[in-house]
Amino acid sequence: MGFVIGDLEQYVALPRLSGLVLSPDGTRLVTAVSTLDPKGTRYRTALWEVDPVGERPPRRLTRSAKSEGGAAFTRSGDLLFTSARPDPDAAEPDDDAPGALWLLPADGAEARVVASRRGGIGAPGAALDADVVLVSGDVLATARDEEHDEKLRKARKDKKVGAILHTGYPVRYWDHDLGPDAPHLFVGTFTSEPPARKAADPTATTGQQASDEKAAVEPAPATPLDERVALRDLTPDAGRSLVEQSAVVSPDGTTIVAGWTVPAAGGDQRGIVVAIDVASGERHPLVDDPDADVYDPRISPDGRWVVVSRETISTPFDAPRVSLLLVPVAGGEARAIAAGWDRWPGGPVWLPDSSGLLVTADDDGRAPVWRIDLATDGGEDRVTRVTSDDAAFTDVRVAPDGTTAYALRASYLAPAHPVRIDLTGALPVEAVALRSPVPLPELPGRLEEVDTIAADGRRVRAWLALPHGASAAEPAPLLLWIHGGPLGSWNAWSWRWNPWLLVARGYAVLLPDPALSTGYGQDFVQAGWGAWGAAPYTDLMRITDEVEARADIDETRTAAMGGSFGGYMANWVAGHTDRFRAIVTHASLWALDQFGPTTDAAFYWQREMTSEMAHDNSPHRHVEQIVTPMLVVHGDRDYRVPIGEGLRLWYELLSRSGLPADETGRTPHRFLYFPDENHWVLAPQHAIVWYQTVVAFLAEHVLEATGDDATYPELLG
Repeated sequence: MGFVIGDLEQYVALPRLSGLVLSPDGTRLVTAVSTLDPKGTRYRTALWEVDPVGERPPRRLTRSAKSEGGAAFTRSGDLLFTSARPDPDAAEPDDDAPGALWLLPADGAEARVVASRRGGIGAPGAALDADVVLVSGDVLATARDEEHDEKLRKARKDKKVGAILHTGYPVRYWDHDLGPDAPHLFVGTFTSEPPARKAADPTATTGQQASDEKAAVEPAPATPLDERVALRDLTPDAGRSLVEQSAVVSPDGTTIVAGWTVPAAGGDQRGIVVAIDVASGERHPLVDDPDADVYDPRISPDGRWVVVSRETISTPFDAPRVSLLLVPVAGGEARAIAAGWDRWPGGPVWLPDSSGLLVTADDDGRAPVWRIDLATDGGEDRVTRVTSDDAAFTDVRVAPDGTTAYALRASYLAPAHPVRIDLTGALPVEAVALRSPVPLPELPGRLEEVDTIAADGRRVRAWLALPHGASAAEPAPLLLWIHGGPLGSWNAWSWRWNPWLLVARGYAVLLPDPALSTGYGQDFVQAGWGAWGAAPYTDLMRITDEVEARADIDETRTAAMGGSFGGYMANWVAGHTDRFRAIVTHASLWALDQFGPTTDAAFYWQREMTSEMAHDNSPHRHVEQIVTPMLVVHGDRDYRVPIGEGLRLWYELLSRSGLPADETGRTPHRFLYFPDENHWVLAPQHAIVWYQTVVAFLAEHVLEATGDDATYPELLG
């Protein structure tokens, strides 16, 4: 343990860990660590190696001002990654060049560029048993070839042309415009010495032998040629079909399986999964389900099967269902995996012998690792919980012998850090922490779990973070934090929404999972579907009542806040109760009839948001009932919840709320506006301003404080 969370400058300077990849022989783990640059204005990311055994200290692998990411191992143990740092071998190094593909040899030689494009290169994927690499890269729609693409890009830059001509939908995503280019898939081939393998055990079963062979891979130094890897465009006709989709290469390097977006009438779209022959470029649908989006394919180590995620297309009356499908790589009928399991699995990872999967799924305020053993005789797939930790796991990786898994573990007790999971004994087990490049911070309080019973009999639970000193003698003021999504759960550490920064200032922070939250079964999601202002709202008030009855909570000093859908709920709360002294609403939905058609993915929301639903559940219709001071926060580059929501909310608070601006224009409401932030507030110094403003606003109204505690950031002018 090291730094105690509380000081904002030190908090934003804490290193942050993300991503995890495992070498083919299972001896090396690589993760990414983001640290603050010397000016304190942005984060830079470097790759670090972690010892899977947990004995050796972490070792930094890369260092540059441009950052590195997208790590992947080749079959020979070399490390591929992307970076925009200048190429030292270039005739004229370009500081503004887009991300290129770099290779860090396993023998310790220096990293070098192996492929580059003017349109950039995305995170690589490498074949398990072949020297084939798969990358994505943007191509201008009118480009005839790579040379023409470069010429057009230069012309647009020189002539300062930023215009985009659209012929379909969507036109933007999250915080960036779509077009005039779009991603294509490229493949390249290395020339290297294949890794040595030990002789197979002739007495082993076929599945065991395959597993043993992979476990017996011995690192052999790759000997790539000095020249660059030639990249070949496999999807010249992709259009926008690969936007926000993922792709994988088969172990033998002969097939690419990718998510593929298909446009539909009325600006709608859905996802299918396609298989692409690497040699010919021929493409055919592998999974095409008219009732669902299918995406995120993963190919089995034996190359025979693909697992894909499936999300049913929702209706105004039926919430989506998320599940997994299994389909042969060669094509054929897909079948549901663990069809009777009432959870939403994600991040599937194959076991080395292709007999099953490890997945994660939200469950009761956690996100454990689960094992799914695939039935081979027409029976039922068996689901077993693997981890017992009160935590959420991501980036699961399995050792080649199948005895151990590795992952990143996070919870409200600790940010993401690498762990080892034993798969050989009785399950579930507690994961064992590895030596991390990032020290874990100390917390200024304690974490408890609370629950209550909703009017319809559903159990509603929450995490409650309390200051160390909270007691009946010194009860803490309460801050209700409402999560976004709305299909999500408060189950993992968030650098953007960190309750401990408010706990350090004396607040108890309540993190509830109301109706629509994941991890409690399909019926729990359905309870709030199409009726956002009903069960989700009453669940929040019910759990707040429960916590306010505690002796260590001061029920006379309370506030509520939320972002995105949580901001929507904050707005709804403001128009339906005066129980809170202050409300903070970040990137919030205000007028649903306006939000639905203007968000970046209107087709998605229109599936649920009928005109009747938008009318009945829109917070703006209750503005006259708002008598609580509100802090409105919005970024201009927020395309998920467009700035028009924040602008309209702000004006209507001043002109029509029950607490309007007076005759001199003064108001207790505040509007914190970020011209260059998106749905989140990502710049480190902006994050500091965000928290400082929230702290001052709450201190002013909840604590009725004056002086420094209620002083807004000086940098705001």
